Amino acid sequence: VHAGVLQKDLLDRIRTDLEGIKPMSAVFDPEYVKRLNGTYIKKGNTKMDLADQLREDIQKFKKENNLDRVVMVWCGSTEAYIEPIDVHESLAQFEKGLTENNPAIAPSMIYAYAALKENVPYANGAPNLTVDIPAIQELARNNRIPISGKDFKTGQTLMKTILAPGLKARLLGLSGWFSTNILGNRDGEVLDDPMSFKSKEVSKLGVLEYILQPKVYPDLYDNYYHKVRINYYPPRGDNKEGWDNIDIFGWLDYPMQIKVDFLCRDSILA
Repeated sequence: VHAGVLQKDLLDRIRTDLEGIKPMSAVFDPEYVKRLNGTYIKKGNTKMDLADQLREDIQKFKKENNLDRVVMVWCGSTEAYIEPIDVHESLAQFEKGLTENNPAIAPSMIYAYAALKENVPYANGAPNLTVDIPAIQELARNNRIPISGKDFKTGQTLMKTILAPGLKARLLGLSGWFSTNILGNRDGEVLDDPMSFKSKEVSKLGVLEYILQPKVYPDLYDNYYHKVRINYYPPRGDNKEGWDNIDIFGWLDYPMQIKVDFLCRDSILA
């Protein structure tokens, strides 16, 4: 309501359905989302305790809803950026880290671990490291359960995945791509923290390289400049504006420009 994601009259019409949804307490660590203050959270002596509580939640949810199978989708906030270290390298090290409260194990990793231990597929809707680490991949292989995802990429990055293949298909070169957003919802507030933004930035910057293949087309894409910025601007609420300036070049290196102003609704796209 505060960010204007849904209008009040629509919320009133689905009030009964919403009241039937009972949220579960969450695994939360303020070190990974510095702009939020979690209150309805789980308590445990170790991170393994928290994982066991999540497993119990999954079991209870399946039983109460008479379900044979479920899928877990991470729709939580972007976590602070971390680099993989030893505790992420194998399942044995990861489980040891859970029992020892290793600070490099993020909440999203605990959710992924709990899901896979319960044979539940896990999709990562944020740019977190979660399913990239060997420990989680090992557990997924052992249990033959699918994992996927590296951010939903539903806004400005969506536009890049639409435009960049077109540039490559016509062999138009790229000199630079500047992207900026203004956003006023809770997602924007979380990304106002530099380390949470870095997780998002790394994910956003990687998409062009993946599509354009600079090593295959070095004359066209080897030295382009790519910058991404996200600005928290509360008056906009959920009405995000993504602006792109794209400098391209064509035959005989003649320069051209593309401008995109994407006025959208962040949560509705997601």
